Amino acid sequence: MSKIKATKWTLAILALLAIGGVIIALLLSNSQKVSNSSSQLSVVAGEDFWGSLVSQLGGSKVKVTSIVTDPNADPHEYESNTADARAFASANFVILNGAGYDSWGDKLLSAAPNSKQVVLNVASLLGKKNGDNPHFWYSPNYVNQVIYKMEQDLISLAPGDSSYFKSQYSALKTKLAPYQNKINAIKKQFAGVKVAATEDIFVYMSQAIGLNLISPPAFMEAVAEGNDPPANSVVQFQQQLTSGQVKLLVYNTQTITPLTDSIKKLAVAQHIPIVGVSETIEPPNLSFQDWMNNILTNIQNALAQSVTTTKQ
Repeated sequence: MSKIKATKWTLAILALLAIGGVIIALLLSNSQKVSNSSSQLSVVAGEDFWGSLVSQLGGSKVKVTSIVTDPNADPHEYESNTADARAFASANFVILNGAGYDSWGDKLLSAAPNSKQVVLNVASLLGKKNGDNPHFWYSPNYVNQVIYKMEQDLISLAPGDSSYFKSQYSALKTKLAPYQNKINAIKKQFAGVKVAATEDIFVYMSQAIGLNLISPPAFMEAVAEGNDPPANSVVQFQQQLTSGQVKLLVYNTQTITPLTDSIKKLAVAQHIPIVGVSETIEPPNLSFQDWMNNILTNIQNALAQSVTTTKQ
């Protein structure tokens, strides 16, 4: 073979190798894209309010499944199913409210222990135990503690995405600021005003706002636990409503009983404004902060109406 032909063959082989290299690079690139898209952390939240927050923190790096989401059901009565069990078993990160609120989740974790799984129990983080008021998401201070821990847990699971999670955390704090600022604004305007609630779901928020929640604790706790309140607490509650002390009644729209319904009707008869609150995000398509902001706006408007009417 002549030197010219040999050179041509050499060039042809080199060209084929170059083309092959480009094709391989493209294939590897596509493979990497698929790999990146499938490397999202699998996150399961017992309730949609924690799910909303971790979803905003994790952004494109997480795939979040919230278990309890139905605004028309009582979360205290939720029963897990096989789909929940599969989700818990395969999750990288599980978030439970704790304090007995979602004990079904603890059972699912025990049924399929995973040493590589990170579990955030909000009650444990906050130093709470079974029997304590479990409605932690209504406290802005508790929410701030939880989202910080969520950020740290996400970083521990995917340290390579640390800067991304830190940026998301900063953005989330900015998004939460309006509803938390509204709490402070209502406090300046209405601190000390006497209000009532059909159960202890409103305790943490009333404390943050500085309202005087006077409804009998025994009544609120019993209703929250699905029990009949002591008779004397019922009489005391009714007297509070009819005496003109109460300027607002907060009513849990997801825990309705004949007794709480009668309390609501009594408040209506006494021209006491009523604000409904829920234990899951309502409507379900809202973000956590928009849900909270709506509730606070309703409280602010109701108090303004009630206090102004009283002064007149």
